[in-house]
Amino acid sequence: MSTTLDRPATPRFVDSVGLIAGREITMRLRSKTFLISTGVLMLAVLASVVLGSLFGGQSDAPKVAVVAGASSAVDGNAALDVVSVDDQAAGEQLLRDGEVDAIVVPAASDPLGVTVIGLDQTPSDVVQALAVYPSVELLEPAAVDPGLAYLVAFGFGIVFFMSAITFGSTIAQSVVEEKQTRVVEILLSTVSARALLTGKVIGNSVLAFGQILAIAVIALLGLMLTGQRVLLGGLGASVIWFVVFFAVGFVMLAALFAATAAMVSRAEDMGSVTTPVTMLIMLPYFLIIFFNDNPTVLAIMSYVPFSAPVGMPMRVFLGTAEWWEPFVSLAILIATTVLAVLIGERIYRNSLLKTGPRVKLGEALRG
Repeated sequence: MSTTLDRPATPRFVDSVGLIAGREITMRLRSKTFLISTGVLMLAVLASVVLGSLFGGQSDAPKVAVVAGASSAVDGNAALDVVSVDDQAAGEQLLRDGEVDAIVVPAASDPLGVTVIGLDQTPSDVVQALAVYPSVELLEPAAVDPGLAYLVAFGFGIVFFMSAITFGSTIAQSVVEEKQTRVVEILLSTVSARALLTGKVIGNSVLAFGQILAIAVIALLGLMLTGQRVLLGGLGASVIWFVVFFAVGFVMLAALFAATAAMVSRAEDMGSVTTPVTMLIMLPYFLIIFFNDNPTVLAIMSYVPFSAPVGMPMRVFLGTAEWWEPFVSLAILIATTVLAVLIGERIYRNSLLKTGPRVKLGEALRG
């Protein structure tokens, strides 16, 4: 009578991917560095929204004491809070008591017929409110304030840059460490290289997507709570598109980071192989900062897969993108991501068990 030894069943691909992805997520969530950096980033986003509300909001109208006879110069001026007084002496008393910011008195010698009296310095806000400006017409008025457009472009650029670099470098470092310590040989005895790569990409993509989603929620809630509803209305759609594009684009970048890192066996050599991928992340950041007001550059960026996650949301915010353009750009990004994952998986599989000198790209592709 023969006895059959029970052997542990080889885990299914889905189960292997789930285990590896869970391991990646758990390791990152246990890292104090990751938690602190994420918390700092969240606070920075919230602080920028609050400070934007404080410094960009409308201040109270300056209060002025108006002597009888000068009321015609301030009637209907919404930029001033008018307090009527009987004479200049009464106005001076209010000014010294800090009740008003300036006094407006009649003056026949002045072209405007009034004189503004301050306490110890020129009340510039009152003078500006009384100033007469010619009417201005623009041939091509900008739909969005240029200063605001720059801040939004900087926000998209820096969030994309920081998140992609942080999690991409984490994947690359994890691959090199497993290869250098030969832990990968133990892992590959149980799971396939494809499952190992897929789990790493999914695990870190979930974390990166979660971080971006948290940033978007904090920014939108901050705008709502600080009463910046006008900005919220224009920014909401572009933030949603940014999250969608980033979720797809990061999968592409993560696969490339893992594949290139697998070509070396030492952490010291990691920078030399991941530099091209890093440049693909840095380029959109600099382009969106310096060319956020250039419609031609933004249009090109919105269709190039590596820059579309910042280029297309920016065009949506500016209102220069047709309704169908984000969908076309997203389709191009998805197709490019699939191709990048397939090529990356081949490089990763063919390089993972090769130690010693750096594996050449052609050799990694041929296998």
